[in-house]
Amino acid sequence: MSNIVVNNYGSFPVEFSRGQGATLFSSEGKEYIDFVSGIGVNCLGHNHPALVNAITQQAARQIHISNYYHSDVGVVYAKELIAATGMERVYFGNSGAEANEAAIKLARKYGSLSENKNRKVIVTLEKSFHGRTLATLKATGQEKFHTESFAPYPEGFRYIKAGDYSAIENIFDDTVCAFMLECVQGEGGVNLIDKDWAIAAVNAARKAGAIVICDEVQTGMARTGKLLASTELGIEPEVITLAKGIAGGIPMGACLFKGKATDVFVAGDHQSTFAGNPLACSAARVVLTELTSPGFMERVSASGNKIRSEIESWNLSCVKEIRGKGLMIGVDIVQSAASVQKLCLESGLCISTAGTNTLRFLPPLVISDEEIEKGLSVLRLILESIN
Repeated sequence: MSNIVVNNYGSFPVEFSRGQGATLFSSEGKEYIDFVSGIGVNCLGHNHPALVNAITQQAARQIHISNYYHSDVGVVYAKELIAATGMERVYFGNSGAEANEAAIKLARKYGSLSENKNRKVIVTLEKSFHGRTLATLKATGQEKFHTESFAPYPEGFRYIKAGDYSAIENIFDDTVCAFMLECVQGEGGVNLIDKDWAIAAVNAARKAGAIVICDEVQTGMARTGKLLASTELGIEPEVITLAKGIAGGIPMGACLFKGKATDVFVAGDHQSTFAGNPLACSAARVVLTELTSPGFMERVSASGNKIRSEIESWNLSCVKEIRGKGLMIGVDIVQSAASVQKLCLESGLCISTAGTNTLRFLPPLVISDEEIEKGLSVLRLILESIN
């Protein structure tokens, strides 16, 4: 396979053929506990009956029609998503990078419509991650992603360190059109954002005339135990971006607007061929229904607490810190995270990493206690062997 598909991902030599819940099965019949869920995408796990049924039925009715027209399922889902999030309008895309690209374009247009036509700067956080397009790479506050290979990058981005109150005083001026932040930094290390600081930064941005964008590509759709992580931070952004788990595995993204951002885009400003197609919207409807069903998000929080408390109880010297919200968890270890990731895979546990020394867990939101215990038993044996 490595000789046929470009190996941009450094993929492991394992081939999966099917899945059930939070368990994957390789082509050779070996079982793996899935603590990755497609990097937070398969929020309802693998082979979820309601999701499979909705996709199957929709495929038999209509897959794609183009955005020259509206689809019945697309209209219904848009209304449901707006009602659930408290936003006012939605643009559908196909990925997190596309959703963030839309947000960046909207912010720049918002700035161009202001009295100061030079209001084009977007402030993001150090250690952030916003995507792999040229604009979203530059929005990402990590120099390792700004390689010369892809230069030149779009200009107009500034970076601020989360938690730095003194920086807030100077970074927001009349050239800033937007403040863009992740509510929990995912790829940057599963870093929690302090609520008081976030509110102070948002207030400073708005005082300077900027809008606020919350990148909830990874934190949104109940990943942290709330439908939107921004609500826990006490932020009411003008723009929210979603993707990953929004459609349970079908490629989809969304950019939600309200307040000053609601009417910025007009016909022709931003478009995408596949965006919001009936198949994706049909899957997304099932996801939203499941996530907002009674007790679902409480279960997500309980499962996350179970994982974190269990790892803490091992009292291993190789574990430096455990943090996270809901089923978005980071574990800092002394050793190389990549080496532990490889050892776990060999023993039947799929995990991801976030940086050099951080193990990242994003299991399906429907993961069972039994699957959690199986996965943690593998992790414990690996960590004890290197402790």
